[in-house]
Amino acid sequence: MSLNRFEQAVFDYLQTHPEELRHWENKVSGRLARSVLSAPTLADELWEYARERAQHVQPFRDWAERGGGPRSSLLNLAEYLLRIWGPAVPKRKPPV
Repeated sequence: MSLNRFEQAVFDYLQTHPEELRHWENKVSGRLARSVLSAPTLADELWEYARERAQHVQPFRDWAERGGGPRSSLLNLAEYLLRIWGPAVPKRKPPV
């Protein structure tokens, strides 16, 4: 899966901040277990998170100072997080 520059920056930030990573992993996996989370919903929540964090930390501050785009898409990142933190999909057995 290909992430845009901003999605990659958000993902890298989460990877280097374990407490933030744990928060998002618990949030995603918990809501997936209750079947109340979709990729567009998660993308919106990630965007709100990025806007809030832009007041405090890089790389979000740089993004906000450059205008943040009309609204950078975080849909690919949302889909990726759902895939890696979601329930394991059983592999199909090959036809006999």
